[in-house]
Amino acid sequence: MADAAKTIDLSPVSDPLRLDNQLCYALYAAAHRMTKSYRPLLERLGLTYPQYLVLLVLWEQDGVTVSEIGRRLRLDSGTLTPVLKRLETAGFLRRTRRVSDEREVEIGLTAQGRELKNEAVAVRETVMCQLEMTEPEIRSLRRDLSLVIDRLGAAE
Repeated sequence: MADAAKTIDLSPVSDPLRLDNQLCYALYAAAHRMTKSYRPLLERLGLTYPQYLVLLVLWEQDGVTVSEIGRRLRLDSGTLTPVLKRLETAGFLRRTRRVSDEREVEIGLTAQGRELKNEAVAVRETVMCQLEMTEPEIRSLRRDLSLVIDRLGAAE
């Protein structure tokens, strides 16, 4: 048994428990840096990062249910509800019960919420400049990350 332990390569490159070898840490650190880059840009618009994500969904398709936003963002309604309430208070969206099914709450942009999209374009451009990546590199990275998300989501 002691001989088997001696044959395990624990060099920094192959040590499976070395922090720098952890995919989870690389993703965590990248996500932290990404949200940190967005924070001051979004503050100028009066938004938090989760609020920005909700607006991204609504700018793609206005008038969707809370459950649809949650599905797109992979968030539960308990997490989304306070974000939606703050966006409604800020005047960016409205929440209404669907006539066809009063159990469903539909989220729609206000004129102010639609106008904010024009200002938000500069936010993405600024962060993309910080990354110094080409659009094809960004698409490739997004594809790889989507694969990770899908594979880990399949285990749920």
